Amino acid sequence: MDAKNVESSPVSEPENQKKATVGVLYKALASGDIETVAGLLASDLEYWFHGPQNCQHMMRVFTGQKSNTEFKFEPRSITAIDDRVIAEGWEGAQAYWVHVWTLKDGLITQFREYFNTWLTVTDFRPLIKVVGHGCSTVWQSQPRDLAKRSLPGLMLAI
Repeated sequence: MDAKNVESSPVSEPENQKKATVGVLYKALASGDIETVAGLLASDLEYWFHGPQNCQHMMRVFTGQKSNTEFKFEPRSITAIDDRVIAEGWEGAQAYWVHVWTLKDGLITQFREYFNTWLTVTDFRPLIKVVGHGCSTVWQSQPRDLAKRSLPGLMLAI
């Protein structure tokens, strides 16, 4: 299954709610509504980052080290897959990003931030359940101007 099939497939109501929660988070970030942002994040948020150190923009916003006006996170796509929501966007010609949010009971419990990386999300659950079954790609990033530059690839397993 490719990313286009996942995008066009029906999304369950819980997945729609998760997408809506992440959408509210990005709108709150854009407007500087830190109270709303804090209310959506678990107090023990797990954070993971892959990319150049100078690109840890979201964590700097979360910790108050940086204002939300220095780097605009405007998702170009938001996709829900089970308990995860994947947001993808780019800022100018050089910064391509993917955020993977994990939600539980309406709160964001885990945040993975990827910068300038081609990301593929693969579902290994069928392989684990029955040895011999193949895995399927459930989402793949779509960075702009890929022909003009090379991005390292990563695979995120669910």
